[in-house]
Amino acid sequence: MRKRNLIFGLLATASLLAACGQEQGGRPAMVPEVSVVTLEPRSVTLTRELPGRTNPYKVAEVRPQVHGLVQEQLFREGGIVDASQPLYQLDDATYQADFASANAELQSARAERNVARLKADRVANLVKSGAVSAQDHDSAQAALQQAEAAVAKATAAVQRARVNLEYARISAPIAGRIGKSSVTQGALVTANQSQALATIQQLDPIYVDLNQSTSELLSLRRAVEAGKVADARDLPVTILLDDGTAYEHRGELEFAEARVDPTTGSVLLRVVVPNPEHMLLPGMYVRAVIGRGLRQDAIVVPQQAVMRDPKGNTNAMVVNAENQVELRPVSVSQTIGDGWLVEEGLGAGDRVIVEGLQKVRPGVSVSAVEAVKEGQVVATDAPVAADS
Repeated sequence: MRKRNLIFGLLATASLLAACGQEQGGRPAMVPEVSVVTLEPRSVTLTRELPGRTNPYKVAEVRPQVHGLVQEQLFREGGIVDASQPLYQLDDATYQADFASANAELQSARAERNVARLKADRVANLVKSGAVSAQDHDSAQAALQQAEAAVAKATAAVQRARVNLEYARISAPIAGRIGKSSVTQGALVTANQSQALATIQQLDPIYVDLNQSTSELLSLRRAVEAGKVADARDLPVTILLDDGTAYEHRGELEFAEARVDPTTGSVLLRVVVPNPEHMLLPGMYVRAVIGRGLRQDAIVVPQQAVMRDPKGNTNAMVVNAENQVELRPVSVSQTIGDGWLVEEGLGAGDRVIVEGLQKVRPGVSVSAVEAVKEGQVVATDAPVAADS
């Protein structure tokens, strides 16, 4: 009886062990699921963000061209003035008197010229009949020429007096925003003095001066010459304000300086930006996103897919055709939006893992699902059972 019970116990234990083994070995283990992005070639604009300062489009310092006392200020400080708009009125009593005196001298010279002309005409008629000598005729003609020269001299004196009289009313040389006045009513000013009475700045459009390193400039030129990128100088320039927001008006690259600053090793780039609201003021620090070139068939990989190892090398995890993970060395150059521009290591059609990297390692089989795009998730592969 005891022997029979022992046999039944051994059979029950064997049956239980067989059932457990079937449960453990019969069910396929689930493989990790990862999100991938399938890389596609596209055209991208290579850009560079450069620091810069704003400078006025035109600057004019207002200075007097004649001496005098400031009689009246004719503009509002900080306002907008037009070209040729009167700004200051000097005491012009002396210049008006000089102008009147010059006019009188001119009238006198004209009268003397008329007398000389009449005398010359009479002598010319008498010399034909022999009533006067040829010497008298020559003297009369010379006197007429002297009288005409006196008229010309008096005319120039009138013009000079008129110019000085007009200079007593100081006008704006250009249109723009005028600053504060350095003089007040009653101040004595002198011709071509060193101190400006006021400064006018034209702010629409406005210049943005940028600095680009010579190494970047040479690299771009080599890429253009090699045919890797197309020139993009005509692309609009985006201006970023100090708080990081983009300025609503885009600029245009006007020129690049043909010399290198020896102190910084950089080249000056000048951008012209519309500024109708005068939001950009001279001296502001801004940054500009400027186009460096156009690259066709470029490969851009999401930034979260690129990893760096302890040695600083960049890598990416790729799902191959057998749905296994590969570690791919990658060479990237610059950011394009939220991605990296790939120079080497990845190509069109590669499926790069962007989510689930912490769950996989090279050689592991995975279930690849296309990353979320426009609110939809599209499965690219059915679940694959792990190898037993």
